[in-house]
Amino acid sequence: MTVSIREVVEGTQRQGADEGVAYQVTTTNWASTPTSPSVVVYRTSDETDVTSTVMNPNSPSVATDTITLSPLDSLTAGERYRVELQFTATGYSPAEVYFFVEAE
Repeated sequence: MTVSIREVVEGTQRQGADEGVAYQVTTTNWASTPTSPSVVVYRTSDETDVTSTVMNPNSPSVATDTITLSPLDSLTAGERYRVELQFTATGYSPAEVYFFVEAE
């Protein structure tokens, strides 16, 4: 399987359906000093945008080159989710990276 350069290096994450995890993404591999982060979460089985259900509130924050996402929670066991993060940085308007979460 080919890995996209936009996919985070850590690859697919595993998370319990009843856990809440605030993922962090370091943008140094793409660009420094990110601003204006925004997140969308898709359930991959039907490509439905489930952001308002699984990431509420959706308020990512930035500290230097690290973007901290709001906790991802209320997942459905057995589903796979694609978390897409867009941000603005020098040379990118916007940049977009993503990772997958397997709910257990």
